[in-house]
Amino acid sequence: MLELNHNELAARTRLRVRDVPDFPQPGILFKDITPVLADRELFRDLIQHFANVHRPQNIDVVVGIESRGFIFGAPLALALNAGFVPIRKPGKLPYRARRVEYALEYGTDALEAHEDAIGRGQRTLVVDDVLATGGTAAAAIRLVGELGGEVTAACFLIELGVLGGRAKLGDVPVHALVTY
Repeated sequence: MLELNHNELAARTRLRVRDVPDFPQPGILFKDITPVLADRELFRDLIQHFANVHRPQNIDVVVGIESRGFIFGAPLALALNAGFVPIRKPGKLPYRARRVEYALEYGTDALEAHEDAIGRGQRTLVVDDVLATGGTAAAAIRLVGELGGEVTAACFLIELGVLGGRAKLGDVPVHALVTY
């Protein structure tokens, strides 16, 4: 397997992430990953890097958090020879779903997965594009556990370290390529 230098890949990624000020509201500096996705060599190398990092964990299922977690999760599942499970916002799944609610700064939100999506004891990797405050990722980890899965790690392209989201994930190992 091709080994990719973490620092070089992180530097290439930083060059492609676009800062968008005041989105989605004033005072927020949004990290836009669409230029990363448009660079086919960088996108391929990212998936290969994440696969190299997580291959030793013998992952059975990759869970992608709606919606940008799907972008990284599905090809990563293929690279790991694992299944892919989408974790969605409420009301978007056609079959019986298990729901986990979690707190936001103002109010609550929820995530759902099909009740039969993850088998008891399956080794699961949780994937999303950005780890910010950690609420959504923590809810996804809780949902995987309620479905019977074992979360072996969580994987993110970007971590916004100043927001402290990693602390909400408990003892789940976190891999983030780029930290701001």
